[in-house]
Amino acid sequence: MARPTALITGASAGFGLALSRALVQRGWRVIGTARRGERLASASEELGTAFIAIPGDVTDPAHRALLAEAARNAGQLALIVNNASRLGPSPLVRLADYPLDELELVYRTNVLGPLAIVQFALPLLAPGGSVVNISSDAAIEPYPEWGGYGSSKAALDQLTAILGAEHPELSIYAFDPGDMRTEMHQAAFPGDDISDRPEPDMVVPALLRLLAEKPKNARYAATDFAVGRVS
Repeated sequence: MARPTALITGASAGFGLALSRALVQRGWRVIGTARRGERLASASEELGTAFIAIPGDVTDPAHRALLAEAARNAGQLALIVNNASRLGPSPLVRLADYPLDELELVYRTNVLGPLAIVQFALPLLAPGGSVVNISSDAAIEPYPEWGGYGSSKAALDQLTAILGAEHPELSIYAFDPGDMRTEMHQAAFPGDDISDRPEPDMVVPALLRLLAEKPKNARYAATDFAVGRVS
């Protein structure tokens, strides 16, 4: 029986790496991409031949073409996870002072990149396949200084909801993993101690449960699928 294949962006660190590791351990093949080639190479060395590393930026059409070619060569995809994200300026700034060129980069990475991935990958999804776009509580809560990142994730949530309505035969979700002990979260709070946040691999089981249960297309948080929670 052929192993299922996942395409995961932002796979070199944090939640993307933790998810890639969990899937490979469960017999999956993962096409992983990220901007930082050295870190992606390190992930590939750890995970072995089941991890196909393709370094590059999801905002780059030429890079997306390489991802599309790799996905076609792998055969049908069972899962697409748009995890790559751009925080914006660090420290975070208020919208009145937000550099518009930085905001454009945030939107290109957090909104247009995921949509472009979905556009080429949807035809490659196996029947009953899943798409997961990684969201944030900043998409629904008006946190001061989170306007750039939060509004981009709100836009991604709406894109995800519409894709889910347009493709009811697929499982399409926005997934909010909550605060995690990641490099990006640290960049949002420079100098602060974030050691009380869970490691990404502690959140992965919630996403795996979402994928196993396949509820209706919607937005979900990790707390909705916490291990031990009764559905």
